[in-house]
Amino acid sequence: MSKTLDTPLNVAEPVDRTPPGPRPRKRSWTYAIRRDWQLYSLAILPLLFFLIFRYLPMLGNVIAFRRYRPGSDSLFERIFGESWVGLRYVRLFLADDTFWTVFTNTVIMGTLTLLFCFPLPIMLALLLNEVRVRSLKRFVQSVSYLPHFLSIVIVAAMVMQFLSLDGTVNQIIKGLGGQGISFLQQAEWFRTIYVSSEAWQTVGWGTILYLAALTTIDEDLYEAARIDGANRWRQTWHVTLPGIRPTMVTLLILNIGMFMAVGFEKILLLYNPLTYPTADVISTYLFRMGVVSSNFSYAAAIGLFEAIIGLTLVLSANAIAKRTVGASLW
Repeated sequence: MSKTLDTPLNVAEPVDRTPPGPRPRKRSWTYAIRRDWQLYSLAILPLLFFLIFRYLPMLGNVIAFRRYRPGSDSLFERIFGESWVGLRYVRLFLADDTFWTVFTNTVIMGTLTLLFCFPLPIMLALLLNEVRVRSLKRFVQSVSYLPHFLSIVIVAAMVMQFLSLDGTVNQIIKGLGGQGISFLQQAEWFRTIYVSSEAWQTVGWGTILYLAALTTIDEDLYEAARIDGANRWRQTWHVTLPGIRPTMVTLLILNIGMFMAVGFEKILLLYNPLTYPTADVISTYLFRMGVVSSNFSYAAAIGLFEAIIGLTLVLSANAIAKRTVGASLW
């Protein structure tokens, strides 16, 4: 009988008990910087920008708790205020009826902007994704995202020209037998005007982001859905929307973070004292209190309050998104 057949079948193989060799050391961040210093050097200017124009100005929030006067003799007092007053300015704006009117306008304007301007790019991207004529798709894309590159001043000027008493909209109304409407002088029209212009200006740019996300979806998923008998609506619901869900969640969190910072420039250019009851928001109120009226400490207290609310909204939205859909910013 051969030697192979004489070997018992139930004999366990010998175990190698030699101690393992030394594990490779983790490379430090200094090694990574030395190796790819050219790439890391590209981040120097953006980091300096955020440090100088974003983080260093945060030190100025201390004047929300100090009495500030720009013409003080001491350099320290010119920057950080004269004397400590605690929560005096916080109590002032919390007891101010005008502030709560402005706060309500900000919440309403932010809610309307989020409800209308967030889903519109998704809908347009889904519609363009179904277009098979390449030239038509490119034309619609170009027309839709062109307003994003227009200056806020130009957009505000266009809105005022269209909605003036002798503008295009009133000419159409008068041609149909109606009477002209002073849109920009009536407070009840301002929110509609702002949200409409904001949607017109931002829908195209958001569509580009979602179209880029749509290209990452595997075509085999659509093929499998068609084999299972899913029509285009089912494919959109079960394949397309889950495929772009991380992008949707990321942009939603960013939009929620900007919820309180409703477009300052456009509102400042479009509103007037007649539309203050619905148009005046926290950012414009801060401008009038801080820059126009030189009440810097009071404006800083309101700005700090707004920033805390924005930070809370971002953290809450990120935590909820992470727990519910499994996608978040961090």
